[in-house]
Amino acid sequence: MIATLQQQVNTILLQQQGSRVEVARPQVFSGRMEEVSAFINVAHLYIRMKMTEEAAVTQVAWVLSYMQGGIAEAWKDNLLDELAKGESEVESVEQLFTKIRNDFGETLEEKRKIEQLRTIEQEVRTCDEYM
Repeated sequence: MIATLQQQVNTILLQQQGSRVEVARPQVFSGRMEEVSAFINVAHLYIRMKMTEEAAVTQVAWVLSYMQGGIAEAWKDNLLDELAKGESEVESVEQLFTKIRNDFGETLEEKRKIEQLRTIEQEVRTCDEYM
């Protein structure tokens, strides 16, 4: 019994030590396509390291608080209205990340077209070499 209690105390102490680790917060996200992956990755890491005990609604609100300016702000406002009316399908931070990725990220077709543009050659140099 004492060994079990000691193990529980050690587990709690380890959890508390983990919460002291410094973790970067995401940059403010304005909706730019090229920033989607970095925003989601940093926010996801922060939540895993610092907010695992928080309710899903708190995690979603925290991520939304970093969506400011540009098209992301209007998108966030619309989602908040949907959430308030109970009309949103977002019930977890993972669902929010999927929605952000789908609405702001590159589609497969866009990725293919971007790659085609990057490999266009004029004479002997590519577009990237001219830039």
